[in-house]
Amino acid sequence: MFKGSLKKAAVAAAIALSATAAQAADITLRATANSNENDEDYDGLVVFKNYVEAASNGAIEVELFIGTQLCSNGTECLQGVADGTIDVVIQTSGGTSGLFPFVQVLDLPYLMADDRVAEAALANGSEFITTMQQMVREGSGDAIRLMTIGNTGGWRNFANTKRRIANPSDMEGLKIRTVVADLPQELVKALGASPTPIPWPELFTSFQTGVVEGSKNGITDIMNMKFPDAGLQYVTLDGHAYMGALWFMNNERFSGLSDELKQVVVDGFYQLQQATFASPKRKSIQAYSDFVAGGGDLYVPTPDQKAAFREAASPVYDWFKQNVDGGEAAFDALVSSVETAEAALSAVRAADMQ
Repeated sequence: MFKGSLKKAAVAAAIALSATAAQAADITLRATANSNENDEDYDGLVVFKNYVEAASNGAIEVELFIGTQLCSNGTECLQGVADGTIDVVIQTSGGTSGLFPFVQVLDLPYLMADDRVAEAALANGSEFITTMQQMVREGSGDAIRLMTIGNTGGWRNFANTKRRIANPSDMEGLKIRTVVADLPQELVKALGASPTPIPWPELFTSFQTGVVEGSKNGITDIMNMKFPDAGLQYVTLDGHAYMGALWFMNNERFSGLSDELKQVVVDGFYQLQQATFASPKRKSIQAYSDFVAGGGDLYVPTPDQKAAFREAASPVYDWFKQNVDGGEAAFDALVSSVETAEAALSAVRAADMQ
């Protein structure tokens, strides 16, 4: 009885605090994600909203717009941030590359070995993030700030309808779905497969009809879209790309905040980032289980096989540096941050294993 009373009191207090915050808010941030409430982006925004509203003592209210209420694609969303009709937005590298082509560095294969390396390399303050933030501000005429990079779906892996892929040679001749962008098409070609741009809404039918035979997606996307029902039965956990999510904010809006509230917002993006790092790990557990239970073939390459994939894909690095505006600076910064992260983690692991 006593515990129940405490719980009711806590809920009542939370509701009262929320109401007070809403009444007291003199700043409203409009934040949007072109996703749904099952997505990591939504998880991150809920954490951001809760932290910022509480830590600002109700001075800031965060309004969430999930879906396409404020914008429907990367170009439109970033234009909204630039002109101030949107305060905060999340975009993938594909959705962002039209304005900032160098962000495709996140799609380069096999540069980050695992979650610990990726999360350290993408930490705010790293050489990579600092470089990207400077390039975004310069590329937008100081209209847009890159606040942080989180995750949206775990790791990209190769999946297909035909056979197990254990070595790069197993990719030979497969029609692999890509977005309409040069980098992923160059990667697929480097591995001996045939890149086939297909819009995301058409992918299920394309698997059924054989228009494409494979894709490069995270397991939660594969299961949420029910691709195994369309024949996608082979997944190789090569982890060729970390599915980075870029979070942007209108620079004038941020710059107009007091130093105290700037810190609240910056810390809010840290909380958001940590939530998006964690969310895919939990959600992928059930997704992998469901995939295997449905008869799917899940293959983990050996270290030698993964090294062979990286070697086969390595020409894409030079292509990126030579053909993408800002590519060399972004590539060098990411590689440097990865090397720093790996060295630090090696020391930590060695100490932990003593």
